Parts: sequence; C-alpha cells; structure tokens
Amino acid sequence: MPKAEISWKRVTEDGVKLQVNAQRVSREWRFFQREKRFDQWQPVPEPPLEDWLELLDAVQRLITRRRLQPEHEERLRRRIRERFPEAKI
Repeated sequence: MPKAEISWKRVTEDGVKLQVNAQRVSREWRFFQREKRFDQWQPVPEPPLEDWLELLDAVQRLITRRRLQPEHEERLRRRIRERFPEAKI
C-alpha cells in the first residue's frame, strides 16, 4: 500500500502528453504513467532524470507543508545521485 502519492504532467520529446504518478512504498519510489485519463497506469521501470527531479521538487514542497519528513528528501537525493551520478542536484 503506498504511503505517499505524487502526480504531475509532462510532454515527451515526441510531443506526447503523459500523466506521471510516483508512489512511495516502504523506502522505494515506484513510477507509473499513462497518456489519457481512462488509460491504465503502466509501470515505468527506468524513469528518466526529469521525472526524478520533478518528484524531488514535489517532496520539497510537501516538507515545507509538514506532510513529509526532511529525511525523505535526503533519501531521494541519494537515490538520484546513485542512478544519475552526472546530475547536479
């Protein structure tokens, strides 16, 4: 059962609009995406850096609203650095 769920929209390089959803289950984040409202959510095994940064931004906003703890941000930053060592975060 997810403990936190965050959603946003983005456009791919091909011009396709996607709805992206990230769910925190235990200490892991799972990403899902779909094109239209009534499509089924499809798991994303390797989300792009753009999605990770969008998730980080959303987590930071939830921390300021006291809906998440600050350690969630640090864990997420660590996870991004592991997956994308070249990224400047």
